[in-house]
Amino acid sequence: MSIGTVLLQLRGEFPEVTISKIRFLEAEGLVEPQRTPSGYRKFRGADVERLAQVLRMQRDHYLPLKVIREHLDALARGEQSALPSGGDPRDLADVGSGRATAARIGRAELLAAAEVTESDLDEWESYGLVAPTAEGGYDAEMVTVAKLVADLGRFGLEPRHLRAIRAAADREAGLIEQVVAPLRRHRNPQTRAHAEATARELAELSVRLHSALVQTALRVRLR
Repeated sequence: MSIGTVLLQLRGEFPEVTISKIRFLEAEGLVEPQRTPSGYRKFRGADVERLAQVLRMQRDHYLPLKVIREHLDALARGEQSALPSGGDPRDLADVGSGRATAARIGRAELLAAAEVTESDLDEWESYGLVAPTAEGGYDAEMVTVAKLVADLGRFGLEPRHLRAIRAAADREAGLIEQVVAPLRRHRNPQTRAHAEATARELAELSVRLHSALVQTALRVRLR
């Protein structure tokens, strides 16, 4: 299979996977596709299954790639290898959906999830792209931000390039806060809950508008 075919097969379970992600996992030794004489990658069914295993362990356990590689290599040799324990992404999903507020992961888990170094994370924090909570640790949104910043970095976009996106996000958040502020100050708990739901809906609409505007601008520029 070509890398494009592999991408289509994986996206059913992993909608956020990209070709650059597959290439990164190959560079890290997680999968070794064959190469044609002209240099094109050719994946077997076993390669696709191994990629799926890697992505599941990242998604479900937040394990470092080195640990995942060692675990899969041991299984391939026929050895008994227990999967190391990791963070619980269900807790993080609860944070993102508003069902819980206490779930956090530590710095090491964030580094593993984003597949970056300490110096990378230090730089992101210096630019205000990633920040721990007041209680310490990182919540689900910061995990998502870190992964996206890492993915953009593989295309050559550095943290200094992303300051405009950070500033725009702050302005959009301020606008949403103005809309829901009267509801949040209400004494009725149901009204305050409605404020939270309204804020989430406005945030989703804002993201969709931003995406549509970027796509429109690109179509004009790339004509």
